[in-house]
Amino acid sequence: MSATDIKTIVKEKYGEAALRVTSGGSCCCGATASNGCADPITSNLYDATQIGQLPEEAVLASLGCGNPTALANLNAGEVVLDLGSGGGIDVLLSARRVGPTGKAYGLDMTDEMLALANENKRKAGVENVEFLKGEIENIPLPDNSVDVIISNCVINLSADKDRVLREAFRVLKPGGRLAVSDVVTRGDIMPEIRKSVLLWVGCVAGALDENDYRNKLSSAGFEHIEMEPTRIYRAEDAREFLSGQGIDVDALAPQVDGKFMSAFVRAVKPAGAGAKAVADLACCN
Repeated sequence: MSATDIKTIVKEKYGEAALRVTSGGSCCCGATASNGCADPITSNLYDATQIGQLPEEAVLASLGCGNPTALANLNAGEVVLDLGSGGGIDVLLSARRVGPTGKAYGLDMTDEMLALANENKRKAGVENVEFLKGEIENIPLPDNSVDVIISNCVINLSADKDRVLREAFRVLKPGGRLAVSDVVTRGDIMPEIRKSVLLWVGCVAGALDENDYRNKLSSAGFEHIEMEPTRIYRAEDAREFLSGQGIDVDALAPQVDGKFMSAFVRAVKPAGAGAKAVADLACCN
C-alpha cells in the first residue's frame, strides 16, 4: 500500500470514529465493536479520577493503546504536543497537568476529530489548549518550541515513521522529552500471521519491531531511549476476532502469543542539540 493509500484509510477510519461518537456511539481500536469496546488494547486505560475530569465524548473517542499522560512527567508551565490528538483526551488531561502557565497542543489531520476535540475543549472549560490541523510528518510548529511530545497509538499509523521522529526532534527544545504510547512487535512473525493479527488490532497496522523503533529514534538524534511494555497481548486476546475470520487461533498461538504489545516509549533530545543539529536533520527531510 502506498503512503497516500494509508493516509486516506486512516482519515476515513478516524473520521468515521468521530462521527460515531457525535451520534451517541463509541469507537474501538479493534475491527469489531460487538463486545462494546471491551478491547484488550483500548479498554481501562484511564482511571476514574481522570475520566471524571473529561467530557464523555472525549473518553468515548479514545482510540489509544496507553495513557501517556499518566507516564509522562509533565510539569507546570511546560508546552506539550500530542501527535494525532483525536478527540482530545490526552490534550485535555495534559493541559490540567501543565496548568495555566503551560500549554497543550493537539495535532490531527482529520476534520471530524478536530471538530469533536474543539467541542470537548469547550465542554471541559480548558483555556490553555489549541488544536492544530496538520500531519505528524509535517508538524506546524517552530523549531525548539515544545518541552514534551506525547502520542497515543498514532506513530505506528504513519507510512514514514523516520520523518515523524525527525519532526518530533526538530520541534522539541534541547533537553525536551518524547513520551509516547505505541504498539510494537517482538521477534520474528510470519507475514501472513502478522497481517491477520494486525487486522484485529485495527489501529496498529504499521507496528514496528521494538528494535527497529529504537534504531529509528537513535537515527533521528534521540538519546536515553527506553521502551517499557505496558500490555502484552496473548493469543486468547485475539480469539473472538480471529475466529470470526475463519482462522484457527490455536494453530496460530505460537506465532502470536506475547509478540504484540503496547509499550511506553521514552527518549530525550540532547541538551546540546540546538540550531545546528536541527539544520543537519532538515537536510534529510
